[in-house]
Amino acid sequence: MDQAADHFARGDWLAAYDAWSRDGLDGLGADELDRFSTAAVLVGHHDEQVRALQRAFLARQEEGDPRGAVSCAVRLALSTADQGEHALAAGWAARAAEMAEEIGEDCVEQGWVSFLRMFRALGEGDVAGAQVLADQAHATARRFHDPDLLAMSACAQGRVSLMAGRFAEGLARLDDAMVRVVAGETSAFIAGHVYCTAIEGCQEISDLGRVAEWTSALERWCDAQPGLLAFTGQCAVHRGQLMRLRGAWDDALRELARAAERYREIGTLNAIGLTAVETGDLLRLRGDLDGADAAYQRAADLGLDPQPGLALLWLAGGRDAAALAAVDRLLADPGGPVQRCRLLPGAVEVLLAAGQVERARSLAGELASLAAAIGTPPLAAAAAQAMGAVELAGGDAAGALPYLRRAHQLWAQVSSPYDAAVARLLTGQCLLSLGDASSAEREVAAARATFRRLGAAPMSDRASSLLAPGALPGGLTAREVEVLRLVAAGRSNAQIAAELVLSEKTVARHLSNIFGKLDVGSRTAAAAYAFEHGLV
Repeated sequence: MDQAADHFARGDWLAAYDAWSRDGLDGLGADELDRFSTAAVLVGHHDEQVRALQRAFLARQEEGDPRGAVSCAVRLALSTADQGEHALAAGWAARAAEMAEEIGEDCVEQGWVSFLRMFRALGEGDVAGAQVLADQAHATARRFHDPDLLAMSACAQGRVSLMAGRFAEGLARLDDAMVRVVAGETSAFIAGHVYCTAIEGCQEISDLGRVAEWTSALERWCDAQPGLLAFTGQCAVHRGQLMRLRGAWDDALRELARAAERYREIGTLNAIGLTAVETGDLLRLRGDLDGADAAYQRAADLGLDPQPGLALLWLAGGRDAAALAAVDRLLADPGGPVQRCRLLPGAVEVLLAAGQVERARSLAGELASLAAAIGTPPLAAAAAQAMGAVELAGGDAAGALPYLRRAHQLWAQVSSPYDAAVARLLTGQCLLSLGDASSAEREVAAARATFRRLGAAPMSDRASSLLAPGALPGGLTAREVEVLRLVAAGRSNAQIAAELVLSEKTVARHLSNIFGKLDVGSRTAAAAYAFEHGLV
């Protein structure tokens, strides 16, 4: 027993877990059961943790230690919630609240009860009520100088403030929580929760600077603890997200697969859904539509909605109506600003493909307002790119250029090569529409080189169709070939305009030129020419 306690004190969780497991738990007191439960959860043995905590709970009651029993009940509520066992989590939360009330005086345990009640409020969509409860938990933690509750409640205040659109306040509270963790003020179990919760909050609003900084800190924290398995899955997910951003797509896919495996090891199956969504997004960008569809299906099977990535997949596969229906549903849901940050860029793309330029313009304006309020470069880049795409689709190529130049600068600033290349491709389309073919060729060629390096086949093909190297039949220009290919694919003028980010008037002019050069009088005849000459 002493050996296990020594391992625990040094933070060697696996050695401590193994030592206690060899000796057996029957002779352990409440304190040792408590420590064993911590070691068990940190090395990925959820069921053992729950059994030990339940025994510790009963031991605390027998010893006449109601506060210790409440502490056990709180951790049981948190752990069972992490595993998706919501009925058990609700039961333990109710038990903790009942016992805290029986204590009959102001105590730190009541702060933990407020913290648990905050999750129920969030589940009911009551963000304002959740804020009140998070504030209550933090005030109690300050009164009683409880470092674990101080860090957890500050983190909760930050996440809830972000949900309510108070971005500066929310980030300040997350910073406060992270400083407490980095300084070593909290227990290991609480530290892991704060790391992952804070990073996830910053990811949702595209504060990638904080994501990168805190993911590095989380990685160092994980590496310093022998045998640690809990939280390493989240660490791998965040690493994978950053790898994707920076263009290391093969590494990102491997890291996401590693994260899914770690989640499986500790039995956190619902969290695998996040890795599936991230994997699906990457495979979609690479043009592996079947692989992306399978990944999105895995996410849906695990209870996670894979939108808006699934709508973009349908769009890539020519299922424009399905993509639009999905986006209409998502836009009708009264989500908060955090949810809108994730939804709006994809929604703009789908609406433009459907020819709904004015609706897309409204959403791009909303995204720009959110970006201004949050102040993170990636979100500002996404907003500028959306505005540029809308202006181009509306026929104002000159008006689109400043937005797209700004988007390219911002994407380059955050080292996102794929997104920067998309901005350059759109810039090239603007320049083509303005008649500056030489400048357009430089932009599109640079974008294509990036797409090829990343393995982004669909966008590489789109760039190639604009460049259209070699002699083209019938005296067609590269842009006319691109329009003709879409005609042969059965697209309407409105769909072609949205897909190429042109005005319908410009598409009609291209079609008139195509018909004249090929000496055909119908779309069917033009499509037949395209097939006969290997243009599709």
